Amino acid sequence: MIDVTLEQFIPAFLLTLFAGLSTGFGALIAFFSKNKSHTFLSIGLGFSAGVMVYVSFVEILYKSKMAFTTIYASPIIGESFALVCFFGGIGMSAIIDRLIPDDVNPHEPKSNKELSVLKEGNQHSVLKDSALKRTGIFTALAIGIHNFPEGFATFIAALENVHVGVTIALAIAIHNIPEGMAVSLPIYHATGNRKSAFWYAFISGLAEPVGALVGFFLLLPIMGELTLGVTFGIVAGIMVYISFDELLPSARVYGNAHTTILGIVLGMMVMAVSLVAFKLI
Repeated sequence: MIDVTLEQFIPAFLLTLFAGLSTGFGALIAFFSKNKSHTFLSIGLGFSAGVMVYVSFVEILYKSKMAFTTIYASPIIGESFALVCFFGGIGMSAIIDRLIPDDVNPHEPKSNKELSVLKEGNQHSVLKDSALKRTGIFTALAIGIHNFPEGFATFIAALENVHVGVTIALAIAIHNIPEGMAVSLPIYHATGNRKSAFWYAFISGLAEPVGALVGFFLLLPIMGELTLGVTFGIVAGIMVYISFDELLPSARVYGNAHTTILGIVLGMMVMAVSLVAFKLI
């Protein structure tokens, strides 16, 4: 069993809480932003993908491999088990996506027509109020389900390395902003109540810290090299799946190929510099 101190636990949990509650920030942007351009959001989503893909392959998957290698004293076996866990994490995320209907799935990028409706606030002309409210509520539930493993992934990364955790938490926070918009806008245009719409978005983000706590207390009694190897492998898979399934398609929808690749490169650069800086400290 590996000991986790209070000094490790509190920063990791606070970072996960910050990442989850950024859905509320997305709701505020949806209500008060007068700018029809979503270029910055596109760059931000690309940035999040760059951070998560880079850290997954360079740091987290490597830690999984090393943990298994320590147990079995064989780099080949270590890498093989790490890859099994990695693709297991991807499979787990895919199953969750499969169980949620496409129309309320936050990982389904919107078409140009749907995005236009979302940006301009013209949902009344497309759906009835009751259907709009239903869409917003079910989207909140879907986001809550998705945020559960995302919160665990953020928490575990921050627990292992708080400097890396800060960057990942920022990336998750950016990726939660459009999810907050997706929850709040339909409810707001159905009810006319900003406060109610905000709270639905805000509460959906609480699944992230809850996922962190549940995962942590389930694994704490058996935390060792084997558990770490499995956990890091699965976390890497979850992050890569989120990046390719949600972040990159959404970045293209909100911007274009150039804004997306700019965000990816910036995200990888920030993550690379963070990892090097941590090793120099």
